[in-house]
Amino acid sequence: MAKGTPEPVQVVKQRRDSALAALVSGIPFASFLGISFDRRGDELTAVLTFDDKLIGNPMLPALHGGVTAAFLETAALVELGWQGLWEEIESGKRDARMLSPETLPRMPKTIDFTVDYLRSGLPRDAYARARVNRSGRRYASVHVEAWQDNRSRPFAQASGHFLMPPPSG
Repeated sequence: MAKGTPEPVQVVKQRRDSALAALVSGIPFASFLGISFDRRGDELTAVLTFDDKLIGNPMLPALHGGVTAAFLETAALVELGWQGLWEEIESGKRDARMLSPETLPRMPKTIDFTVDYLRSGLPRDAYARARVNRSGRRYASVHVEAWQDNRSRPFAQASGHFLMPPPSG
């Protein structure tokens, strides 16, 4: 049995980027905070672009703790959503061009989210990566680390548990 011609790289890349953009647009405060995502294959890095409005203590100055927590939680939620969509997008079961916040699967709901503030977040861009430790039909556990200049020196980390939405169908 002969295999068909593989899709051009640009088509695959565009499909993945469209799916990610739709997923992130489903979280309105992500754009307010200036959170974007850098995608390399199936790996996502959340990027919090620095803005003066993110400063909590102007005397230090340091990023606001609530901004840091929201950044980490957004990275965790998008990673969970991305993993849920990845198989469908790659298999062609879901057309990424047709994704919008209205047609996306429901997002997981946070059960609990614990943030460890390891040091002050400096007034500069920050990055975060989430790792899904466990993801089942009803429950998921995620760990997230955020850093600024050096990935081996995180300024915050978090662990969260999420209630997964029922499968759409």
